[in-house]
Amino acid sequence: MPEEPNIGLLMFIAHRALEKRVLDAVTDAGFGITLAQARIFQRVGPDGTRLTELAEQAQVTKQTAGFLVDQLERAGYVERVADPTDARARLVRIAERGRRATVVAAAVVAEVEAEWTAHLGVRRMADVRDALTRLRQITDPYERRTTG
Repeated sequence: MPEEPNIGLLMFIAHRALEKRVLDAVTDAGFGITLAQARIFQRVGPDGTRLTELAEQAQVTKQTAGFLVDQLERAGYVERVADPTDARARLVRIAERGRRATVVAAAVVAEVEAEWTAHLGVRRMADVRDALTRLRQITDPYERRTTG
């Protein structure tokens, strides 16, 4: 009898399915963005994020993050602006085209969550969300920076 997949693999499979749906929809809507670019883009905070933080959160080198941000900037998804807290630093901030792409992405996320809720039921879906939110407290070193 085959072994049951571990919890990490099960979460990854669900995440990958959601990620693919979002990326496909964004691409179909005319926003050409790669998976690597999306993984940097989704970490840009509402007030902008420093490149070093994006690299750290995406678990890539600063050079790789810089390369991906350059691509995103040329495509109009992000812009670099002065950091109001440090004149020497720059922030990566979502640009207008990027905001339009996030609207498409958010709609797909809502659609997928509705499908999962229909499949699991409202109570189970709420339990999944609660469990993962609680787990985030001990697994996400950036949790305090990305929630309000």
